[in-house]
This record gives sequence, C-alpha cells and structure tokens, in this order.
Amino acid sequence: MFVEVTAATTPETPVSAALPSPTRRVLRALPPFLYLTPGLGCLAVWTYRPLVEAAQLSFYSWNLVPSRPKIPVGLDNYRHVLQLPELWHSLWLTAATIACLLPFTVVLPTIIALLTRRVRGRLRVGYRTLVFAPVLVPPVASAAMWVWLLDPRHGLVDRLLGRPVNWLHERGPAQLAVVGITGWHLLGFAVLVVTAGLAAINDEYAAAAQLDGATRWQITRWITLPLLSPTLVLLTLMTVLLAGQLTFPLIDALTQGGPDSATTNVYYLLWEYGFKSFDAGLAAAAGMAFFLCFGLVAVFLVWLFERLSVHDD
Repeated sequence: MFVEVTAATTPETPVSAALPSPTRRVLRALPPFLYLTPGLGCLAVWTYRPLVEAAQLSFYSWNLVPSRPKIPVGLDNYRHVLQLPELWHSLWLTAATIACLLPFTVVLPTIIALLTRRVRGRLRVGYRTLVFAPVLVPPVASAAMWVWLLDPRHGLVDRLLGRPVNWLHERGPAQLAVVGITGWHLLGFAVLVVTAGLAAINDEYAAAAQLDGATRWQITRWITLPLLSPTLVLLTLMTVLLAGQLTFPLIDALTQGGPDSATTNVYYLLWEYGFKSFDAGLAAAAGMAFFLCFGLVAVFLVWLFERLSVHDD
C-alpha cells in the first residue's frame, strides 16, 4: 500500500516582503522619482555641469585657444572683476532696465486682463491672438523689423512722431528702444499669465461682496488684487531674474552695447569678456559673481513675497 505524500502549498512570498523595512520604504517611494530622471539628467548635464566648470575656470587665465594651457591665478580674476568700472555701470543699467520693464510685465498686463476679463466669444480669441503674437516673433527677426521702423530718415516711428530721432545711436533713445521692444515682446505672455490667475479666483468672493454692497472698484482693490498677488509675484520674479537674458539678443542685434556702452548690461558684458577680449577666466569670474548676486536677490524676493502674498486657502 502506497501513501501519496503531497507537499503543502504555500503562497509565494514577495521579494519585497523579505527585504528589511527601510529598504521597502525606499522601493515604494522610488517610482515617482524615476519619472523625473530624464529631466534631472538634462538639468545636471546642461545646467549644473557648466556651472561647475565655470566655477573651476574662474580661477584660471585662459584665452580660449585649445593649444594654450590654463594658468592658475587664484582669486586674481575676482579682484580684477570687482575693480572694473564697467561692471558697476552694467549692474546699474541692468537694475534700471528691470525697473523699466516691470510696467510691461506687471502693471499693464494686470490692467489689460482686468479690462478684458468679460470679453467673450470670437472677440476674446482675436484680442488674445493679437496680444500674444509678439511673443512668437524671434528676437533677431524682431530686431530686423525694428531697425527699419526706427530708421531716422524713413522709419515709421519718426514719421508718426513728426521729428527725426536717432533711436539706435544716441544714449537715451537707444536705452528706451531696447526697453520698449523687450516690453513689447513680454506683454502678451504676461497678459495670459494674469488672465489665468484671474480665472483661478473663485467668483463666490465677488458675489458675496456684491451682496454686502461693495462696488466693482472695492472688489478689485480688496479681493481680486490680493488673491492675484501670487501671480504678480511670479511675474516680478521672472522680470528681475530674466530681464538681462531677454534683452541680450536685442542689444546684440540692434546696438552692440552702444552707443558708448549705454546699453551694455551684465550679460552683454560677460559676452564681451569671453568672446571679444578672449579672457575666459575673467568672464567666468564675472559670471559667478553675477550668479551669486542674483541668487541672493532671488532668495530675498521669495522670502519677502511669501510674507506679503495672499493665498486662497
């Protein structure tokens, strides 16, 4: 008599269950970060690696010729940068440009968005298309168009003004031209951002205020604008941190930093150090100094605006 013996079947134990508890927690938290891997990889390759290389290069003297060795100079590049008079001029010009661009990126977009928030139908699509169109124009193509419009002899702008103005070869007009063209480029994008911020505000606040007898101006002043403050903070931060980069292609195409360095901002100054003077170490030192300055300004503005902004909780 044979007795058949069968092995007791037990459910397979998952591999993760056999791992220690901290390891299981890490494995469970890992999948969301895997989706970020391509973006983080690009950020590391195209942003952080050049930043580290620029920091290393700032301690050397090099003229960009591959056959020439890099000569260590320590902190001499930083000392030289801080003693250059054109550095402080370019910083002052960059700050003035930021202040002049804020009306184009914060004030005017808020006014336009508030005035047109009740526009509906095809008219709304049409006005948004007209406002956003300048954003789609490449800076170099825009510069070519504005060179023709600002021509002192045959330009349309001078004909409308009724008197000739040499916009691109005089200090004051050249600065106004760079700021005005950059603001024209940024206005449409800022209007759409403010419009999106207004759409996110709950209409029940305005309805409740109307029931209490509040006027339209009072609703705008005490409800809409405070709730819109995070959007306005974002636009202000973008203007402060990106104004120099956004004006660079127009300066390079229209004025080349002139006349008499009247339009040479910090980014164009870096370009001149690196690709006109061929002093890569000095350009890297100036870039690192500007990077630290703008980083401190950004941290301060974020802290300040977090204290002043009103959030809809």
